[in-house]
Amino acid sequence: MWLTLLLLQQAPGSSNPILGFLPIILIFAIFYFLLFLPMQRQKKQQQKMIRELQKGATVLTNGGLIGVIDRLDDETIVLRVRPDNVKLEVARNAVAALLGESGLRKS
Repeated sequence: MWLTLLLLQQAPGSSNPILGFLPIILIFAIFYFLLFLPMQRQKKQQQKMIRELQKGATVLTNGGLIGVIDRLDDETIVLRVRPDNVKLEVARNAVAALLGESGLRKS
């Protein structure tokens, strides 16, 4: 009986300290797979789209402008925007989405 009580008192102290950190490790793994990994994929897709822009493509900028690419440089692009085909120079990284290759849409 005394031996049983002695073993029960020693059991909590002899547990593996890694088991205490296991919930924290699981939380970080869940955050990685649910948040960080999809954000990295989306960033790679955005960078690929920006690299592959071509003259004549219709794009949407982060500021909400829709225009057709008239000229491309390393860091900037020149867009033709409606209604008067005004040319605007914007940063290449300001492109949010590629809308198509057809040029300006007609109303």
